[in-house]
Amino acid sequence: MALNLTHQTGAAAITATPPTGARAAVFAASATGTATSGATMVRSGSAQSLRLQTQTVEPAQPQPSDFHQAMAAPGREAQHGDPAAEEARKVGVPVFVMMPLDTVRKDGSALNRRKAVQASLAALKSAGAAGIMVDVWWGIAEAEGPGQYNFAGYIELMEMAKKAGLKVQAVMSFHQCGGNVGDSVNIPLPRWATEEIDKDQDLAYTDRCGRRNYEYISLGADALPALKGRTPIQCYADFMRAFRDHMAPYMGSTICEIQVGMGPAGELRYPSYPESNGTWSFPGIGEFQCYDRYMLASLRAAADAVGKPEWGCAGPGDSGSYNQWPEDTNFFRREGGWNTEYGKFFMSWYSQMLLEHGDRILSAASSVYTGVPGVKVSVKVAGIHWHYGTRSHAPELTAGYYNTRNHDGYQPIARMLGRHGAVLNFTCVEMRDHEQPQDAQCLPEALVRQVANAAKEAGIGLAGENALPRYDETAHDQVIATAAEKAEEERMVAFTYLRMGPDLFQPDNWRRFAAFVKRMTETGVRDVCREQVEREAQGVAHATQPLVHEAAAALAN
Repeated sequence: MALNLTHQTGAAAITATPPTGARAAVFAASATGTATSGATMVRSGSAQSLRLQTQTVEPAQPQPSDFHQAMAAPGREAQHGDPAAEEARKVGVPVFVMMPLDTVRKDGSALNRRKAVQASLAALKSAGAAGIMVDVWWGIAEAEGPGQYNFAGYIELMEMAKKAGLKVQAVMSFHQCGGNVGDSVNIPLPRWATEEIDKDQDLAYTDRCGRRNYEYISLGADALPALKGRTPIQCYADFMRAFRDHMAPYMGSTICEIQVGMGPAGELRYPSYPESNGTWSFPGIGEFQCYDRYMLASLRAAADAVGKPEWGCAGPGDSGSYNQWPEDTNFFRREGGWNTEYGKFFMSWYSQMLLEHGDRILSAASSVYTGVPGVKVSVKVAGIHWHYGTRSHAPELTAGYYNTRNHDGYQPIARMLGRHGAVLNFTCVEMRDHEQPQDAQCLPEALVRQVANAAKEAGIGLAGENALPRYDETAHDQVIATAAEKAEEERMVAFTYLRMGPDLFQPDNWRRFAAFVKRMTETGVRDVCREQVEREAQGVAHATQPLVHEAAAALAN
């Protein structure tokens, strides 16, 4: 069923062996889904079986207000008790803007369209934006070979942001660019990594028909030294450490956030709805991605642990295909297999594997960035809002979020992030329920509320993004109502605007954006006079007209 793109969403170390039987408890059919400890998989013996190892993580005390302090106005150090920190806490919600996907050249040596970037940053600063977000691509910065890092283009960007007085959210992008909503360029994983996947294609996520997905390395291989002698987790940790060391002059002053990529599109999820080659289209339910041999070995071990070896051969055979709807399948229909003892077992295992993957990467990130003042770590969770009104929530299940009518899938994620003091970054904040196709039971507003409640319960900061480019006041009003027009303790800690490009710098769009930023960041946004905001936004648009014109023209080329 073809639907307009506007309905789509842009839519997740040292080890000790666990006590015998510990795994069985995780996969009991009555499992609550609460994340416990991190886990890794390693090969054991010639039979290629997988034995589980677990890593104990000491709970961290999340402090959402620290994120506001990290977002303090450029040039101010938000120390505890000083006026700058107090001012930062009064800010409604700081607004960041996503940079183009190809901001840095593919060889990593410099920026693309340098003049456009310079003019754009100056314009954003004039409009009151707090900073920018940029993808630091694994496929660019470590392209030449294992451990050979080239951050030259990113250093150039950090220096420009510093001079412009802007903060930076840096995304550790361990995924391929290309194949998802909004992907306008193609940046694959490092060539040396894809060479290893070519040799052992079970390193790639795999669906029931055997289709391999090269967007992101399968989490089933997290602890396998398959990448030129390193595990994927070791590669991610080394990359983050190299970034920290190369960016030392900017860490905590210009760079205020590290968003850690954990899956396709940088999100903590499975690649269950890939758009490449027409595999999936909105609002299909997607497919489970558990058919590489490492994931299947784990499934067999989990089934054996609960005394049901027959459950360990494969995923649900009646879960349909990418573009079907829930009621088209026996597994996802109203009283389908998802709500049986087997369905609960499978979804507990599938979602727990994703949680443990996130826990492993956050443990690595914490070891790198803990102790770096002024830098917060965040994780992006996908806003899968279609078929949310059904009982099974099929698209969320195939993506790894065990969220159904009677099982909360976001509390375990939020609690896992809370153990590391990480911020939960969520998409589709701009969407309204009535704008979506009603037959697909899309409920983005209800989904955002559920995730916000999970973050609040876990005591972690919640940040937001818009899932699709929107420059209209209707979308802006929705973001403001969701992110800023709340009691201070419930506001989002930051909002990232999708995305910088020629459209943003069109005169009407730029004027509306300037008004949006003011309404987001002003104290007591409900009391801000709309007419006054419009007048001030018009003044910003007029004053920045030369910069905006230069940026729009350069970005269009």
